[in-house]
Amino acid sequence: MKRIIVFCILTSFIFSCGAKKVAVKKKTSKPKTERVVIKKEAQNSRVNEGVDEVVNGVQVKITSVDEYIALFKSIAQEEMRLYGIPASITLAQGILESNSGRGRLAVEANNHFGIKCHDWTGDKIYHDDDASQECFRKYNDSKYSYRDHSLFLSQRSRYAALFKLKKEDYKGWARELRKAGYATDTKYPDKLISLINRYNLHAYDAEVLGEVYVKYEEEIGDFSMYYVEKGDSMYSISKKFNISINEIKAWNDLSTTSLNVGQKLKINKNSKDAVVSSSDQNASAKMTAVKRSHIVEKGETLYSISKRYNMTVSELQKMNDLKDNALNIGQELQVNSTN
Repeated sequence: MKRIIVFCILTSFIFSCGAKKVAVKKKTSKPKTERVVIKKEAQNSRVNEGVDEVVNGVQVKITSVDEYIALFKSIAQEEMRLYGIPASITLAQGILESNSGRGRLAVEANNHFGIKCHDWTGDKIYHDDDASQECFRKYNDSKYSYRDHSLFLSQRSRYAALFKLKKEDYKGWARELRKAGYATDTKYPDKLISLINRYNLHAYDAEVLGEVYVKYEEEIGDFSMYYVEKGDSMYSISKKFNISINEIKAWNDLSTTSLNVGQKLKINKNSKDAVVSSSDQNASAKMTAVKRSHIVEKGETLYSISKRYNMTVSELQKMNDLKDNALNIGQELQVNSTN
């Protein structure tokens, strides 16, 4: 009987120990599995849904370049008025640096220009760039990123040469940015210029500058490079430069008169001195126009005077041996007769 009692006690003790071990094992394994699942769900949610960035205090989600331009053109123009940086350059850099507002730095830190921390004391975000987990500035609103971009360029001596350029010379600004060390990509200027021409961003410079705006044309040898704008046709360009359509086609190896916005066309700088065919009698009449004098009055600019006499600013400058756009009240200028 004693053996039976001892056997029962031992059996009961062994069974209770085994049950405790199973219970402990289940208790420790369940929370570990849940933590892993929760972490994965949170990451997937962030990737799929995205995070809205803030523009002028309003949360937005940008889906295209056109949306980006519509949101930031006014901000870029205000920065141009205050700091003298062409709105076209600022917008093109924003589009390029932030992937039109869809890059991680723009979405999570409202940082559109990839400006790193340096001596920054505000909020920060860490992001892989030239090196792993570099420190970048984080803003409460994207408009502060635009202001910081203006300050970044205007307060550093290495970019001083930029501000000696004409504000409408966006091609010069694009090249000087690369030269000053803003970007290491050798194609950086070409990318900015391409964006400006494709989306007609220099129009926002013209809005800020008003009558003093003069479109810059790139010169290569005996040719000037003209960038086709919205509304241009082969006919309108031929009339603008007093040349024939056939000449434009020949200089640019074109078989048709079709054009694309942003397309580069070579225009012979000496074409106005060439013999014009009988089909271009109107252009010939303009080329042989009689010269007359104009006395500069208060408020007049080279642009307004050139329009008055159906000339281009470059023609007016060449006729009067002018090196820049500066004029004095009472100054005498040689101009084409409108009669």
